[in-house]
Amino acid sequence: MASRGIASYNQPDHQLPSRASLPTAFVQGFRRLLKSAMSTVDPASNKRLGNCIGVYAFYDYDGEPIYVGQTWLKFTDRIGRHLTSQRSDTLAYRILDPFEVAAVELWPTEYLRDDPNKQEKLNEIEFSAYRRAIDDSKYKAILNEKIPPPSDFVRLPPSYRFNLIPGELREEREHPDVRIARRAETLSRVAAVAHERGEVSAGLRRVIVIQAVRLADLAAARLAYAEGRRRPSPGAINVQELVGNVLEDSDSDSDEVNDDF
Repeated sequence: MASRGIASYNQPDHQLPSRASLPTAFVQGFRRLLKSAMSTVDPASNKRLGNCIGVYAFYDYDGEPIYVGQTWLKFTDRIGRHLTSQRSDTLAYRILDPFEVAAVELWPTEYLRDDPNKQEKLNEIEFSAYRRAIDDSKYKAILNEKIPPPSDFVRLPPSYRFNLIPGELREEREHPDVRIARRAETLSRVAAVAHERGEVSAGLRRVIVIQAVRLADLAAARLAYAEGRRRPSPGAINVQELVGNVLEDSDSDSDEVNDDF
């Protein structure tokens, strides 16, 4: 007897499905939560966050900061490029796995939209958010290929943080074996980009090292758990010794165009 399950597509009388119904339940839930976040109104500007300019950060399932960027277009377009399409360098280069992004934080800066010095001021906010992410990271490094331009430290504007993982699917998605497999795949892909293109930025090669550290840390934690031991401390790997300065790009990267704006 032929199978009539959803996976078999063996239902001759089915109606044409809508495009929105085609993704998995996880992807649909992720996009629904992202859309809800972008629809939240920023009281300071009385605009939906998705229509605001500003700085943003991504976090993984452990609350670990993994990426910081900026946009003076609008959050909906920029973050959508990162998380729901293949139009950004972070995805095209396989730097960021969108399934590893469990939360997003937004610092809207609509008050800068008409400021003649908005780029300089936005750079200051981005670099301050980046420094905070570095300080909060147990690895003291995140997955930015291009480090934000070094700027003066400034007080960050009020932020909004949103969970992007459907509650009923979180347990499966954050299982360490799932995350280890995905990190290994992401590391393989970004390494393949470096191999295939040959001439890539030092920042991309830095990302390869940081992804390898993130993979090794999670895999070691899983091993320790299986053996009944304590998780290794973050200091077991000297990330700074491996990647060097994470506060300023090397000269080889200084002429590259930042994809974040």
